[in-house]
Amino acid sequence: MQKEAKVSVKTEETSEIRFVINTYEDIFSDFDPRPYSLKGLSEDFLSAAKGSLTNKPIDKIDFIFLVQKKERKEKEEAVIKERLKKHFKKHMEIFEKEKSKIVKRGSIFTGVGMILMLTATFLFFKFKNESLLASFFTILLEPASWFLFWEGLNQLIFESKKIEPNLDFYRKMSDASIKFNSV
Repeated sequence: MQKEAKVSVKTEETSEIRFVINTYEDIFSDFDPRPYSLKGLSEDFLSAAKGSLTNKPIDKIDFIFLVQKKERKEKEEAVIKERLKKHFKKHMEIFEKEKSKIVKRGSIFTGVGMILMLTATFLFFKFKNESLLASFFTILLEPASWFLFWEGLNQLIFESKKIEPNLDFYRKMSDASIKFNSV
């Protein structure tokens, strides 16, 4: 694949991204012998596509592949468009589920941590170190509650944000208009 990608803003909401390719094979993995409808996408292509979208506040994308006129085959282009849409939608759903899982885990950790803090506080004030068992549970619950509370907040605030760049890319690409034009 030629390493040429251009981003030009058409309107405030829409942006064009143009990739010049020699053949349709430039989009797909060299190691995957399956037909275009099943073939895996090239890591080079995905990396170049991510690079062209990174940190750009774009809502709508026209993703245009520029192919030499003699190399164009409309039937194959329709299959490739469908394959790309399927790939981007599938990965968007995977990252959405992963983010949801992280947020859920963080919420549970934070909630359980707060419950354990309240339990430790209750034991401390109710028994005021009069009972060995109450003292033991207070000592046991305090670090556990703090760990769960802060780890839950870490999951909610930081870990969920790590997925955002990939999720943003796949959201944009799953909504993109994919076109093939002649050079």
